[in-house]
Amino acid sequence: MLTHLDSQGRANMVDVTEKAVTEREAVAEARVRMLPQTLQMIVEGEHPKGDVFAVARIAGIQAAKKTSDLIPLCHPLMLTSVKVELSAEGSDAVRIVARCKLAGQTGVEMEALTAASVAALTIYDMCKAVDKGMVIEQVRLLEKTGGKSGHYRVEAQ
Repeated sequence: MLTHLDSQGRANMVDVTEKAVTEREAVAEARVRMLPQTLQMIVEGEHPKGDVFAVARIAGIQAAKKTSDLIPLCHPLMLTSVKVELSAEGSDAVRIVARCKLAGQTGVEMEALTAASVAALTIYDMCKAVDKGMVIEQVRLLEKTGGKSGHYRVEAQ
């Protein structure tokens, strides 16, 4: 059984030694709600701090690669691909979709969720001077494939 507890009930990293190496992929999303004028400034490239989407994309990729440094008991992974896509959604939100892949013994859900979260936090950081009321929401796993637990996909809403 995979657990973060050892025989004495202490937290430890799950031993994945016996697990098979499989292709694994996870997709996560986050949204940042903001004032319409804030989104317009980002989309039109008029933000005084530069290209918000480019900086958030890089931050998300870097965060995925450092997930094991941020989340206790998370395995350090050799990711083979990290993609972070950002797009305007309606007149007042940015949607972030992070996709992580590897061939390994454990999944990449935490890496995808971390990438989406850090990209959202980066948008907040870059835009907080003009819009302190932004809201980061809907950070969630959309899909995962590979591994013993099989395929998961969030139901359409």
